[in-house]
Amino acid sequence: MPETITAAQWNRTLLQRQHLLDRVDEDAVEVIDRCVGLQAQDPQAPFFALWSRIADFDPAEVDDLLTDRELVRMPLQRGTVFLMDALDARWIRRAVQPVHDTALARTHLPQLGGIDADQVLAHAAALFAGSDGEAAGVPGARLRTTLAQTWPDVPAEALTAVARARLPLVQTPPRGLWGRGGAPVLQILDRWIGPGDPAVVGDEACRDLIRMYLRGYGPASAAAIATWSGLTGLGPLLAAMEADWELVKLAAPDGRELFDLDGLEIASGREPAPVRLIAPYDGVLVANADRDRVADREVYRATVTPNGRSPGFILVDGYLAGTWRLAGGEVELTELTDLTPAQRTGVEREAARLAAFAAR
Repeated sequence: MPETITAAQWNRTLLQRQHLLDRVDEDAVEVIDRCVGLQAQDPQAPFFALWSRIADFDPAEVDDLLTDRELVRMPLQRGTVFLMDALDARWIRRAVQPVHDTALARTHLPQLGGIDADQVLAHAAALFAGSDGEAAGVPGARLRTTLAQTWPDVPAEALTAVARARLPLVQTPPRGLWGRGGAPVLQILDRWIGPGDPAVVGDEACRDLIRMYLRGYGPASAAAIATWSGLTGLGPLLAAMEADWELVKLAAPDGRELFDLDGLEIASGREPAPVRLIAPYDGVLVANADRDRVADREVYRATVTPNGRSPGFILVDGYLAGTWRLAGGEVELTELTDLTPAQRTGVEREAARLAAFAAR
């Protein structure tokens, strides 16, 4: 029988692996790797994710890594934009291509009518081939306009979706830099960081994704791995990795089957968990099928917005207790659980630190 871990152990192990019990003195890229990238459709969200995990985090560190092309922002897991180590992005993008293909086939290919998607892809690829590899790339608006002019009777959204799903497109700086905005400008990954082969491919790439996820988020259910990555049919790989003694099975407090990397430490459950204000779209809560280890279902439901935009999240004693957002230089707090006076004071202190960071 698999060993059963307590709710407290499951909670604290996640927070420990995510550097949310103690801020660490590590390089940003190391923490980004531990989180297997940071969700970044809100270009500023990764900075807040790193602030909550790294002692004395300096946003200029990430800005330099982006402009030096060591980090990239591009659609990866679930087709969502992530901030990722550029070399990891190369193999992960290929590994999750089935996710992009499925979304494209379900939503956009039927809108093409009789147009061959390969024709659209070739037209888009030629546009990028004509751009200077050292330049920023092709503005997203130009890609959309060019394709729409060629096929005026087809929805422009469907045409651009073909390019975005079939080409490994990076969103280049200055978008994604600290405090900077602007419309997306796109470039093919290999034209941006230089040509190269993926470090791993095929099943071994999927195995690496599983390893990385469990190192940062485990112990986790098969459903959590699939929800986070967007990949399906991982059961045989998990079974093979267990047979190879890479993975061990544990049981959650409710009996669900969990996987973890053999040899990784499980927290005692008695570790103190300081107040943390974590980023919008933080992977600890978003796209996490094991979310109940850090959030009551109804409390999380209160954070979901009609437009799909995520607030920042407040963790108190390791569990979701409220949300935060920036407004006019201030951090606005919304309590979703009953806090003690001491807990509320702790949240307000952390919010003041966040406001000071945001004002930099």
